[in-house]
Amino acid sequence: MKRLLTYSLVMIFMCGFHACKKDENPEPQMSGTDDDDPPIGTNFEGVIEYVKTFGGSNEDEAAAVVQANDGGYVMVGTTSSTDGDIVDKTTTDPDYWVLKVNAEGVKQWSKTYGGTSPDRGTGISKTNDGGYILSGHSRSNDGHVGGNEGFHDYWIVKINSVGDIQWETNFGFSGSDQALNIIQTSDGGYFATGFLDVTASGGLGNDGRNPEHGVGEYWGIKMNANGEKQWRRYFGGSSNDRSYDVVQTDDGGFLMIGASESSDFDIVDDKGSYDFWVVKVSAAGDKIWTKSFGGSEIDVAYSIAKATDGNYIIVGDTRSIDQDVSNPLGNADLWVVKFNKDNGAIIWEKTYGGNQFESARSIKRLANGTYLISGSTRSANGDVSMNIGQNDAWVMIINENGTLQYEKTVGGTSLDFADAAIQTTDDKVIVVGNTESNDVDITLNRGIKDLLLIKVK
Repeated sequence: MKRLLTYSLVMIFMCGFHACKKDENPEPQMSGTDDDDPPIGTNFEGVIEYVKTFGGSNEDEAAAVVQANDGGYVMVGTTSSTDGDIVDKTTTDPDYWVLKVNAEGVKQWSKTYGGTSPDRGTGISKTNDGGYILSGHSRSNDGHVGGNEGFHDYWIVKINSVGDIQWETNFGFSGSDQALNIIQTSDGGYFATGFLDVTASGGLGNDGRNPEHGVGEYWGIKMNANGEKQWRRYFGGSSNDRSYDVVQTDDGGFLMIGASESSDFDIVDDKGSYDFWVVKVSAAGDKIWTKSFGGSEIDVAYSIAKATDGNYIIVGDTRSIDQDVSNPLGNADLWVVKFNKDNGAIIWEKTYGGNQFESARSIKRLANGTYLISGSTRSANGDVSMNIGQNDAWVMIINENGTLQYEKTVGGTSLDFADAAIQTTDDKVIVVGNTESNDVDITLNRGIKDLLLIKVK
């Protein structure tokens, strides 16, 4: 149906989108600052403190970042390098990569995890014991990987504060099953979200719920503190549906968000091609409600944050110009939707960007109630102060009503992407992603693609 054709198109789009255009360092823009309060705090200047690259001669990237208890930063991503900053790897197949730096961006330690087949790290959360929980997907059945059930499996790795593995576990069937994020839950356990290849699993993986078949569906796995499965449930329709992020709600349940290409089974309000899709489940994994947002084209949600009023905000990108998308700006816009926590009803939605391609990959609520969004841009107009080269890393701050308070592009004349950003304890901003540039803001290129670390003060 329309879904299968659109899936091919969106894969081309997503691959092409991690490639784009730029010029020189802009001054920080305090766009729309109609509030008296600065975007983060009184000492926030909005200028670059440092830009650093890490990696080796191959491809290296960061997918997520957290601040360590000692004030430094811990990043997770993927590396194919065997040299440079990668000191414990001898093969060029991709492995999980965790990099620890201090507050000044100086490397403290670097560790890789995986086997002899591709393993890709996608998410990291701090844990109550001072360590970290990692998510991703693995094709290996050796090295650090204790098992493999098929093609890709969810691979969950628990490490301590210095990167030593405490335990690891895998979940999957014969197809491509990929964990895209993980959180620690209020009971000390964990919840991993991503997608399940339901066709390959033959409907398995939906413990305690009547199986409904699709091509790929949201797959949520609740684990205890030792990584042992408590329940698994999948949600979706007969096409491609994948979850990129999850939060735990005040009632102990979960909101899984991502994109749905389906129009049947669990999807009851399909808008078009791919839609932002939210699934609310109980603490036991039972579906409570679902909600779609978007228009007739491709709309993909990547991240969710709890708002100050208890509702939720999701971010991603949209190519639609109709239905829920009220103000299309360019070829693809960074799209933000705030919705009601009880029923998913839209409270407000806004697009940001210029006349080219923009996307948001993460959103975090800041201490003062504003929101930090990271992503990428190809534009040099509209909400974007300037374009440095092809695709630029883009960071912005909005207030509770969606008013743009600050934005900045960072990069060189090649491809630069921001995949995650956090507020630091000293009211600064850390941004991570990847870069193929070696000029302008990027003073050192170590290989084909480098892990990108940006600090804005």
